[in-house]
Amino acid sequence: MSSQGQKKTHHASYKWFRRQIMQRSSSEGPAASTPLSTGRWCEPGFEFDAVCQRLELDSPPRHHEPAQRGLEEKQGSLQSILNERSLSVSPSHFKYIIPASGWPFTENVPEQVWAWTAATQERGNTQQTGSGDNIRSNPQPFAILNKTSVSLQGKSVMKLAAPSLLNDYYSNLLDCSCNGMIALALGSSVYLWNSETRTLVGHFDLSPQPGRWGHQNLSSISSLCWSRDGRALCIGIRQGQIQLWDVEHKQKMRCLSSHMSVVRALAWKQQLLSSGSVLGRIHHHDLRAPEPLVGAAVQQEGLCSLQWSPGNDWLASGSTDGLLHIWDSDIAGSHQPITTMKQPSAVKAMGWCPWQRKMIATGGGWKDRELRIWDTQSATCVTSADTNSQICSLRWAEKTRRLVTGHGLPHHHIICWDWECPSLSQSYHLTGHSLRVLHLALNPVGTQIFSAGADQCLHIWDI
Repeated sequence: MSSQGQKKTHHASYKWFRRQIMQRSSSEGPAASTPLSTGRWCEPGFEFDAVCQRLELDSPPRHHEPAQRGLEEKQGSLQSILNERSLSVSPSHFKYIIPASGWPFTENVPEQVWAWTAATQERGNTQQTGSGDNIRSNPQPFAILNKTSVSLQGKSVMKLAAPSLLNDYYSNLLDCSCNGMIALALGSSVYLWNSETRTLVGHFDLSPQPGRWGHQNLSSISSLCWSRDGRALCIGIRQGQIQLWDVEHKQKMRCLSSHMSVVRALAWKQQLLSSGSVLGRIHHHDLRAPEPLVGAAVQQEGLCSLQWSPGNDWLASGSTDGLLHIWDSDIAGSHQPITTMKQPSAVKAMGWCPWQRKMIATGGGWKDRELRIWDTQSATCVTSADTNSQICSLRWAEKTRRLVTGHGLPHHHIICWDWECPSLSQSYHLTGHSLRVLHLALNPVGTQIFSAGADQCLHIWDI
């Protein structure tokens, strides 16, 4: 067949395929991966171009490039994300419908099978057995890579393996409960490690489903968060689901399917669970109610951080466009932020000050590198410091009255800060990671820092 005939055949096949998809979409509702007009099923103003802009959530470039090449890199990154999503999500597997009430729900979503595996059931507990060379060449989660008997300031007391830890600037994969239980997401599994006894408890794992191509990527963990009483663990998944687990009994309590995109951040307010997605949707769930979705808000930019203030008076949400929104506690009332502040890069590293409850700290990305503390009442920056590096994570240590930040290039270190408003000064540095420090957590008494890095290592530090 001539090349011209082949082009006509391909063109006719595509037109037939497109017509079939549009007919099915108009009668059944839009498929999540189909970038075609779906008529009345779309929300007002819900356009594909806007979705494309909000999906540009890949990690910042690994190497610094000249500023004039930034736009070209972003366009290429966005195109790769769209290609990946169109291949990974099949319309036959996931179908979202927006009913007249305006709230999305899922239809024919495949049931996911999560299994709990206790550490005693695992083959070869690598924390106690196996040669050092074998552990380093093929490390198991939480295998001990290095341990010191003496605590030295600036040096980690223990280094553990974290294989399959996703190198994603926008994910939130590490948290410590009020009981000292560490939760760390590695791929599509969540591991629990007791920081008091320094032992691996076990892990939740998503059982693979044969025949679902791209399923592993969709089911990987994108965020997690402990409830404030430490009894429940909330897990956000890339396909948009939220899993709530009773950790004591190792049972799944709820499965929420309210989001249509990656769940980037989770935050608790007593019995209320708030979640944010890459499309800028913020959902509030009362887990005691039969229909848990009790409120919602929308920001125009992709969301990458979410946190309630210590007194539960305000909710802060950070965007990929550098906007820090402050919302009031009336989740069923106004859907507009009461205050918005702006920084030059994404607001991923963010945290409310526990003892100055109107103050919030944010860290800038690789284009900004600035640590800022904001007064949310006046919407002004009260103090800032140039860190000369990407700020990937941020935590407040209430007991010691310190601020802790995790960094990327050039040093991949952790900085402990002393802050007496308005003075902000560096106390000391912690070095040991070979790649950027993506996640930070502190134990309940604030005497230890847990850091997870892109080098797939988890460090424990005494402060």
